[in-house]
Order: sequence, then C-alpha cells, then structure tokens
Amino acid sequence: MTRNILVSTLAASIVCALGGTAQAQSARDSINIVGSSTVYPFTTTVAEQFGRAGKFKTPKVESTGTGGGLKLFCNGVGPQFPDIANASRRIKPAELATCAQNGVKDVVEIKVGYDGIVLAQSKAGAALNLTRKDVYLALAKTVPDPANPSALIPNPYTTWKSVNKSLPAVKIEVLGPPPTSGTRDSFAELYLEAGCRTFAWLNGLRDQDDLIVQKLGANKDAVGVFGYSFLEENLDKLKGAIVDGTSPTYETIASGKYPASRPLFIYVKKQHINVIPGITEFIAEYVSEKALGEEGYLAEKGLIPPLKNEIGKIRDDSKALKPLKL
Repeated sequence: MTRNILVSTLAASIVCALGGTAQAQSARDSINIVGSSTVYPFTTTVAEQFGRAGKFKTPKVESTGTGGGLKLFCNGVGPQFPDIANASRRIKPAELATCAQNGVKDVVEIKVGYDGIVLAQSKAGAALNLTRKDVYLALAKTVPDPANPSALIPNPYTTWKSVNKSLPAVKIEVLGPPPTSGTRDSFAELYLEAGCRTFAWLNGLRDQDDLIVQKLGANKDAVGVFGYSFLEENLDKLKGAIVDGTSPTYETIASGKYPASRPLFIYVKKQHINVIPGITEFIAEYVSEKALGEEGYLAEKGLIPPLKNEIGKIRDDSKALKPLKL
C-alpha cells in the first residue's frame, strides 16, 4: 500500500508504541485462518463449534495449501494478514526467517494430531504391496542403472511390474497434490527420500484431494497421494496400498508403525492476540478434551489425536504461547 512519508512515519511510530502488535484493532472482528487442505476440515469443524457458542464470530478458514498458507501468514502483522496457519508439516526454518523479516516475530506452534500419507487406489484395481524403494524407483526422474548401480539413468520404468517383478503389470500413474501442498512435501520426505536412502550412495527425486479421489474412481490402475483422512472418508470406493508391509489404518498411524505418519500443526501469530478477538479462546477450544480427546469430535472427523503422553504438554504450551525457536 502506497502512503505519503508523513502517514508512513506516523504508522511506524504507532507500531513501535504498541510493541509490534497488529494495527487498526477495529479493522477485523473475526479470526482469519489459511493453509493446509489436510488440516482444513479439522480446523473448519473447530471454527464451527467455536462460532456456535455465540461469544465470537465463526472464524474464516481457507484451504490454500501449507506452503501457500505459511507464505500468506508470514507476509506481515496487521488485520490484512492471517492470524493462524494450518500446516500438514512443520514450518521450515526459511519460512520462519521470512516471518521474522516481515515483522512476524512471535510464531506459536501447536501440534493438533497426526496423519498418514497414503497411496490409495480404486477397489477395482490390482492390489499393491509396495516398499518405499518401489515408490522411489517408480517416480524418480533419474534412477540407478540396473546394469551399473553406481550410475544414474533417466527413469525407464513404465509399469509397477518393471519396478518389482512381484507387482502387477499395470502402468505407473500417480496423482498427487500441487507444489504448495504440505502433503507433497511430506510425500517427498517420507516416501521418495526414504526410498532413495535405500541406495547408500544416492540422494535424489522425479518430477486436489477431492479431485484425486474422483480420478481414482475413473481409473482403477491409478494411485493417488493424500492424507489418511481422505482415504477414510472414501473407503467405500478406495483402498490403501500396503507400504513396507503395513496397511494405513487409524491404529498403525497413531502408533507410528505406518512408515509415512506425520504430525499436523496450527501456527498462531502471537502479535494478533488481544488485537483480533477470540484467538486464545479458539486455541483453547482446539486443544480441549471435547475436540482433541480420543473420543472428541475431531476424532469423529478422522483426525488421529495426539498421544496420551503428549496431550498435556500440548495444552500447557498452548496456554503459555511460547514463540517457536528452530
């Protein structure tokens, strides 16, 4: 926004006087949340419950992807910027540094549960029992040369059977999330990088949820990548592929047995607390037993809640609002 020097100087002095809190306190009277499509349905459910209580307006929740949401979140302090970001992965040091550069210096991290990155397919498709090495070989741009394993060649694999003789002879077709998605980042880390590490000398990689589900229904041989909650919602038509000998289930993800489990977070802009009404109360609702407990309403929506031995610390930390340090 372009302003003359006098107004800019006055605004800057006000920010200093407020100690970095958000400006224009009356400019917005409801919470603004952006970020992960995986966390979106859970945060939306909390927002609806929170608004239903009547004391505060229902927060606005937008699904922008983790990367896109954190970018918006980190753009600055003030009512024109989001208060909270949903994330299906932990914020990166570079993102936190961008926040600081833009004046967002007190970011509070709250873990809200767990999810698994699943490979799902139509129930009509041939069952897949994969290892992460199989997934890496199927999707990497360059792979070790079978004739000379210490050299890389352009990926020659076109069917799952060509990757691993025990797999079905169907075309490799994987449908995944966009580059701004935390699910894509987690997939790269938990599947592709893990598969790559099975080759000791090698490091490398190839190049929306509801849309993927629709496409899987239309193509029985395709494989989709998304969070476990989307698989659970569509078990009438989809099934999860076995990965490293383990099927994706609520129990295997909660226990950590499933190899592609990941934590889910919300990030709160502490400088907006006591400026935008209801943020501390919204956090309290999110981590409450009725929401985040084993029998809470978020578990009914498909969220895998935090473990019993960590939920107490999560609640204590959410009250303390201690800024994150990486």
